[in-house]
Amino acid sequence: MDWGRLKTIFIIAFLILDIFLLTQLMNKQKDNKLEVKTDVSLEENLKNDGIDYSNIPKDPIRDQYMSANTKVFSEKEVDKLKDQSVTIVDGAIIYSELAHPFKIPEKLNVQELEQYVKNTVLYGDQYGFGNYDEKAGTITFYQKHQDKLLFKNRSAHLVFYVKKDKEIDSYEQTMLEMIEPISEKEEVLPAMRAVEAIFRNKLLKSDSKIVRAELGYYTVVNMEASQVLTPTWQVVIEHDGEQESMLVNAFEGQIIQENTGNGKTVLEVK
Repeated sequence: MDWGRLKTIFIIAFLILDIFLLTQLMNKQKDNKLEVKTDVSLEENLKNDGIDYSNIPKDPIRDQYMSANTKVFSEKEVDKLKDQSVTIVDGAIIYSELAHPFKIPEKLNVQELEQYVKNTVLYGDQYGFGNYDEKAGTITFYQKHQDKLLFKNRSAHLVFYVKKDKEIDSYEQTMLEMIEPISEKEEVLPAMRAVEAIFRNKLLKSDSKIVRAELGYYTVVNMEASQVLTPTWQVVIEHDGEQESMLVNAFEGQIIQENTGNGKTVLEVK
C-alpha cells in the first residue's frame, strides 16, 4: 500500500472540508452582519430624525387570539347602582345619568378617576383609562383582560360625558364576557417592529417621542354577539406637545387605521 499517496489524499480531503466549513462560517457571519446592519439602520434613521424611542419595552412577550361574547346586563345588576337614573338599551348598553355630577380637577388625575369608576360603575375594576378628549367632551375607559386594554372597542368601553363646566353628568357602558383563548400562545412581534411599521409608512414625524408602547387587544372579527381579538400594540406618540396613538397588529405587523366610517383601513409594513 502506498502510504505516502494515501496520506496526500487524506490531506487534500481535509483541506477541502476545511474550505467548505470556512465558507459556511463566513456566509453565516455575513448574514448576521446584514441583520445587525438592518437593525442599526433603523435606529440610525430614528436618531437622525430626532425620534426618542427609549421608553418602548424590549422583553419578548407571548400571547394568543381570544374570543369574547357581548354581555347582556340584567335589571338585577343595575339595581345595585345608587344615585343614578339607569336605562338599559338593547340589553347590552347601560346609559346612566348621575344624581351628583363628578367635578374634574383642572389637571386630570387618572388614579382618582379610576377609583371613582370602581365606586360608581358596575365591574368598574375591569376598566382602564383610555383617553380624555376635551374637544368632544368625553373621557373613555376600555375594558381590561389580564391587565391588557381592549383598545377602541365599542362593545367594551365606558364613556363619561363631560359638560362645559368640567363636570361628568352621565355615562355609557358596554362590556364583553367569556373572554377565552382560541389559539396557542406564540411570541408576538417586539414593540420595536411596531415603531418600525409606523416609521416606514411615514407616520412618525421628526422630533417625536414614543411616550409608551403597550400590548392589548383589538377586534379582528366582529359579529353581533361575539368577537375575535388579536394581540395589538398601542404606540403613543408625542409631537409638539400633542399626543396621538396608533395600533399595530402584534402578530402580522400591520398598522390599524380607523376611518370615519364603520370599517377600518390597514397599512402593510413596507
